[in-house]
Amino acid sequence: MKPEIETLNAGNIVDFLGSIFDRRGGEEYLGEPVTMGEHMLQGATIAEQNGQSEEIIVAALLHDIGHFTSEFGTYSPDDTEDRHHEDAGAEVLERFFQTVITDCCRYHVAAKRYLCATKPEYFSRLSAASVHTLHLQGGPMSVEEVAEFERNPNLKDIIAVRYLDDAGKREDMKTPDFWHFAPMVQRLVDQKT
Repeated sequence: MKPEIETLNAGNIVDFLGSIFDRRGGEEYLGEPVTMGEHMLQGATIAEQNGQSEEIIVAALLHDIGHFTSEFGTYSPDDTEDRHHEDAGAEVLERFFQTVITDCCRYHVAAKRYLCATKPEYFSRLSAASVHTLHLQGGPMSVEEVAEFERNPNLKDIIAVRYLDDAGKREDMKTPDFWHFAPMVQRLVDQKT
């Protein structure tokens, strides 16, 4: 049985997040060839394999958690407006994690828009589903939006997680489950408290 969001605390948040992966990780991910859980686990696994920091690994692991926590539901290929899963996820995570992790969640969509505006070759890397959501999310950033986004002190980490987000869509990739990462997640929760 899952707890209500209000009853979550530093002692039970990791188990709650793990239960989301266990219960709902097999849900479809935006028409991609991987499930929601596989997508997030792939990003975290790639980060771990590349020796990235625990903050980046955990941010990659949790960046799309808002698809499960948003009261607006998950994205469908038929959607005609954005569902703001990045904000829904960050609102849950900000109680338990340092700003760098919540920023990576809150701004991973903005990072896609930013990279499309500042690195034209980046667009060609996007999957069909990411191109569709890009249009729902406002398209490439304007010059003014780019300048404002570049002021975020966590910009480098946000961009790193965005690239992991894009990489975590491989049909054939084997990953550990959430519980492999759970001690790392708990360490970062403990840093906040």
